[in-house]
Amino acid sequence: MAPVLYYLILKPLSLLPLSILYRISDLLYLILYRLAGFRKKVVFANLRNAFPDKPEKEIKAIAGKFYAHFCDLLIESVRMFSMPKEEVLRRCSLANMELIEQYAQKGKSLIVAAGHYNNWELAAVSFSIQSPHTIVGIYKPLANAFFDRKLQASRSRFGMELVSKKDIKPFFAGNTHRLTTTLFATDQSPANSFQAYWMRFLNQETGVLFGAEKYAREYNYPVIFGLIRKLRRGYYEMEFVLVEDEPGNSPHGTITQKHTQVLEACILEAPQYWLWTHKRWKKQRPEGVELNG
Repeated sequence: MAPVLYYLILKPLSLLPLSILYRISDLLYLILYRLAGFRKKVVFANLRNAFPDKPEKEIKAIAGKFYAHFCDLLIESVRMFSMPKEEVLRRCSLANMELIEQYAQKGKSLIVAAGHYNNWELAAVSFSIQSPHTIVGIYKPLANAFFDRKLQASRSRFGMELVSKKDIKPFFAGNTHRLTTTLFATDQSPANSFQAYWMRFLNQETGVLFGAEKYAREYNYPVIFGLIRKLRRGYYEMEFVLVEDEPGNSPHGTITQKHTQVLEACILEAPQYWLWTHKRWKKQRPEGVELNG
């Protein structure tokens, strides 16, 4: 069934320009939000808890804008299967690559933290084309082996390497001789609540994944946050924000606090572009685990 879906629907659609695909996105918006109410309870609960002082009218306005953006993301992800290099570069520019290049000239590998904000997939692919480092993306393999292979092929078309979550530790240990930038998505719900770093994020106690800080401190790789802005429909810009230049000397938790606060500031500025369908707060802080900050 998966090959049929891919070759008869997704692949042909991916060959169409976004100017046409956005018409499908507009229709998806009506179906997912207005008719089916896809994950509507999750989205509204997340928004109300994150913004307890906002009136319901404003919550609904943010939700409507989010679903419109979410449908665009789905369509842009389909287009990514066939999007040529020139279009990738045109649709996602990099604001200050000189920061990355400075570290490359020093022979220093990097860690880039980012969230599920705006089109993170497009930004990662654009970065992999333009960076002097080899870009390494950490991913969770899909249950469907066919789609897992197709997504890996799509993401790695322009040089990005993909490493499974379970292989992160041996990857870092075996690649210290290479110039790499490893991408960490830091806003997912942690699998192990005891290993997470607990802090307040969007007005809620939140367990934050600690991997970016863990490996940054262990290998003394500078940490940068990839801040993605939406310029207009289908066009984005990623700016690099220095979080920590010398992680090996950084106190425990400082890096995690900093990159999470950068993401939070982005969300507060334009909340419609974060992935509100995710059950981010499905786990509570375990008894006896400290709330930091």
